[in-house]
Amino acid sequence: MTGLTRSSDGLDERRRRILFRAWHRGMREMDLILGGFANVEIETLSDAELDAFEALLEPDDQKVFSWISASEPTPAEFDTPLFRKICDFHLSGRGLPA
Repeated sequence: MTGLTRSSDGLDERRRRILFRAWHRGMREMDLILGGFANVEIETLSDAELDAFEALLEPDDQKVFSWISASEPTPAEFDTPLFRKICDFHLSGRGLPA
């Protein structure tokens, strides 16, 4: 996967912004993890899930990566159902090219 594979056409402004931010993290691994998840799931996320996604876009990439890879414990405020959904998505390999 080399980057954004989903068009932002048809998405509301909030979802377009989240999709862009998910693919422009600064750390390529996080681009692939969060961007890949956003490509597939952005249209179906609830407002609460979008809130949790936006919160997850704020911390440093290295921190978020360490939580996703379970090399550091995830702080309670980020250990949300959406975070676990992202981890499951990443571990399933669904975001990887066929």
